[in-house]
Amino acid sequence: MNIEKIRIYCLKKKGVTESFPFNETTLVFKVMNKMFCLLNLTPPHTVNLKCEPEYAIELREKFDEVTSGYHMNKKYWNTIDLNGRVPDKEIYSWIDHSYELVVSGLPKKDKAILDA
Repeated sequence: MNIEKIRIYCLKKKGVTESFPFNETTLVFKVMNKMFCLLNLTPPHTVNLKCEPEYAIELREKFDEVTSGYHMNKKYWNTIDLNGRVPDKEIYSWIDHSYELVVSGLPKKDKAILDA
């Protein structure tokens, strides 16, 4: 998966911003100021995505390219090696899952702003 494809896909989602809050090599995507995707811009290219705990474990068992979240809460985050053999369709699905998980946890006030 190409990192620019991920960037474009994330930015098409409602309420998403991008920034470099940690360093110049980790691009972070947020919805209503809550992280849902971290993209490592230097090799090895990886993406960190939020995930429901049971689903996170399932993905780690199914794909060698999926590991517990690097520098993240390992219960809720997965790191995906983008140089692996995971189909783009799967990665897009996991980005959607991460985004929806974060949106579902937003306060009502923020959800109302996002829906406006």
